[in-house]
Amino acid sequence: MSVAAVAETIQRSAATTFRRPPRIRQPLRLDRNRLPIPNLRIVVGDTHQSRLEEHYHNTLSDDLMYMTYIHEDGPRPPPRQIRLTYDPNDPYTKNRHNPPVGGSQLGKKPPPPSTSKNVVRLEKIAIHSMVREAITSKSNLIGAITALRALSGENPNGGGRESSDGVQVAIAKTTAHKWKVRPGVPIGCTVELKGPKMYEFLGTLVEFVLPRLREFPGIVMPPMSQSMATPSGVSGVVSFGLPPEAMGLFPQIELNMDMYPKSYGMHIHFITNAEGVGAQNRARALVSGFQVPLSRK
Repeated sequence: MSVAAVAETIQRSAATTFRRPPRIRQPLRLDRNRLPIPNLRIVVGDTHQSRLEEHYHNTLSDDLMYMTYIHEDGPRPPPRQIRLTYDPNDPYTKNRHNPPVGGSQLGKKPPPPSTSKNVVRLEKIAIHSMVREAITSKSNLIGAITALRALSGENPNGGGRESSDGVQVAIAKTTAHKWKVRPGVPIGCTVELKGPKMYEFLGTLVEFVLPRLREFPGIVMPPMSQSMATPSGVSGVVSFGLPPEAMGLFPQIELNMDMYPKSYGMHIHFITNAEGVGAQNRARALVSGFQVPLSRK
């Protein structure tokens, strides 16, 4: 084959391989900054798997399955029928308070059967910060909202994710005469983390903040003599608070401390899928697997 034939073949293959892009008939809309808005809905996906998430799926889930497994012989007995005090069909007691007979069933509901599909896992992390000065002026919330946005990286519909609500303003629901709070007054801000953002925050908390925090004994657990038949004992939520100086230890805040007028304390809630009797212990086992320290009084 001659050189001219080879060049013609390469030219034809290049012409068929590298074609011109299709012409967009619909003109692009412009936003308020005069930048084009694409016609397609772009969603930013995960570029890599989080280290703590990979640690959970490869190691921690198997250990938690072994530690929290409850063997059951045969099927479970049917639940006890709780009857009402009054007949609900009686018109004389239709609108009357009708408590069930048998007392409160709180803390008596057994957990779901132990299988590989319902191993305790971390569903979301909620961060709440109260700003007392916001009771008198709403503008005092700007510093706390900016700080929570920086350390969480969450914005409303960030990356095209509809589940991302960003930092929300917490509104008082009841009246507190001590703090002069009435319903409807903004008292703080809160944000919920899910997915990769949740594991990124957890890794930053464990590796940078807690080791550098002075006099932090860990998440204080109740004494062994305390009953677990409480709302917190069957909820599967592990909560603890951090002082204001802990906010300055986050790398996102420490990078530019002068940008924030003051540091704010926060409450962190690890919300898991554990439920039923012993849910609190299973949630603590999960949190301790992520190197979060626990201590008992």
